Amino acid sequence: MQQIIDYLFEQYQDYHYLDIVLEIVAVVFGFLSVWFSKQNKVLVFPTGMISTSIFVYLLFQWGLLGDMMINGYYFIMSVYGWYIWTRKVDASHVTPISRTTSLEKKKSGLIFLATIIFVFIVYYYNDKWTGWTAYVDTVTTAIFFVGMWLMAKRKIENWIYWIIGDVISVPLYLYKGLAFTAFQYLGFTIIAIYGYLAWKKHLNNYQ
Repeated sequence: MQQIIDYLFEQYQDYHYLDIVLEIVAVVFGFLSVWFSKQNKVLVFPTGMISTSIFVYLLFQWGLLGDMMINGYYFIMSVYGWYIWTRKVDASHVTPISRTTSLEKKKSGLIFLATIIFVFIVYYYNDKWTGWTAYVDTVTTAIFFVGMWLMAKRKIENWIYWIIGDVISVPLYLYKGLAFTAFQYLGFTIIAIYGYLAWKKHLNNYQ
C-alpha cells in the first residue's frame, strides 16, 4: 500500500507548495463544472473557467503543451458556451438540449482532424515528440476539442466524447505523475456517464 502511495504522490515532493494548492483548487472547480453540466446548469461555465485558467498556468510551467492547449481552448469555448446557453430562442426559452445535425457531425469531424494537425505542428516545432504520450495527447486533445464544442452548443453527444477522453486520460495522467488530475478524470468519467443519462432523459421528456 505504501508503495502505491509513494508512486502516486512522490512527484509532489519537487513541486512548489503553491502549485500543489492550485492543482487541488483547479480539480475542485473542475468537478463542480462537470457536476453543473450534468445538472444542465449554466454555472458549468464560470466554474470551468476558474479551473481551466489555473490549469493553463500550471501546465505551461510543467511543459505539457497539449494539455495546456486543451484548457486554453476550454476557457475560450466556455465564454462561447455561456452565451449560447443563456441566449433566448424565443420570449421565454433559452437554447435547449438537442442532438447533433448531419452538418454538425461533419463539423465535428473537421474539428477533430484540424486539432490533430494543429497539435502535431505545435509538438513538432517545440520538439515534444519524445515518447508515446505525445501521440496519446494529440488524440485526446482532438477528442476534448470536439466534446467542448458540442457541450457549448448544448448537444447531448458531447458526453460521448467526454467519456472516451476521460477514460484515456486517467492512466495517462497517472503515468505523467499528476495523481490529483488523474483522480479528477476518474471522477469526470463517472459524472459524464450520469450526465449522458440525465441529458437523454431530459431530451426524451422535452420531445
